Amino acid sequence: MPTLQLTDVNSGYGGADVLQGINLGLMEPSIYVVLGPNGAGKTTLLRTIAGILEPTRGTVAFDGANVYTSRETRKRMSYLSHLNALPEEMTVRETLDFYASIEGGDVAKVMQTLQLVPLADLKVPKLSQGQKKRVSIAKTLLNDRDLYLLDEPTSNLDPAMAKEVRDLLLEFSKRKIVLYSSHNLYEAKEIGTYLVLIKDGTLRFFDRIENLHAATYRVGIKARGDVTQVVDAKLENGYYVLTVKSPDDVGEVVKKLVNAGIVVTEVKELDNPLESLFTEAPS
Repeated sequence: MPTLQLTDVNSGYGGADVLQGINLGLMEPSIYVVLGPNGAGKTTLLRTIAGILEPTRGTVAFDGANVYTSRETRKRMSYLSHLNALPEEMTVRETLDFYASIEGGDVAKVMQTLQLVPLADLKVPKLSQGQKKRVSIAKTLLNDRDLYLLDEPTSNLDPAMAKEVRDLLLEFSKRKIVLYSSHNLYEAKEIGTYLVLIKDGTLRFFDRIENLHAATYRVGIKARGDVTQVVDAKLENGYYVLTVKSPDDVGEVVKKLVNAGIVVTEVKELDNPLESLFTEAPS
């Protein structure tokens, strides 16, 4: 089972540290969402784990081997930059063939998976940003790896393709470690098992996402009948909105409405407990 350990890591650019004192141990296959404001150090963290940046202090070890000094260890990783670094003089197929000639891999399979076959003969400059992102992801997935480092992998993708990518990563995470940076809080909550919160270059929080709790929860209810006659709620944009102390209270609210003869057709969580992480770190 793969393990990743960062011990007292500082890292950055041009002699200036972006990350300071990062201690982090990933001990099981799963999706670890890396979350934080712009400039927090998320990309620096992924580049340091990938061995692209050498820590100015501390060590990064994958299964006990230093990732910066061990080329064989880096071969077990796949890194996706948030930038689409693709050769502009090549077509989609030529691009993937080129990378496969260096590292191996199944070009036909990833083109099918990322729905790139219709784009095979288009040169990179002719692609939309979303199409370029799909080619970048295909390049990352050419080979089976033990550790995937993905910097905003679903940015610029349409909703259907973003879901395809998330589903693929969820399957990988049953036996791989996947670090996945995102600015999409709802996506992070949907796909992640663990949360790695980076703020001002430091690790502020690391735990299972399910262990995060908001102080209150706003819930939207659609129903046939006047919900306000039974519970304290306000009608907003077609939903009766009410505040409860915990998700467990929602069931009691629905039960009360049903007992009053009101047919509940939809219950929707309106707030994401991850939102508060951009303003203050949880204790």
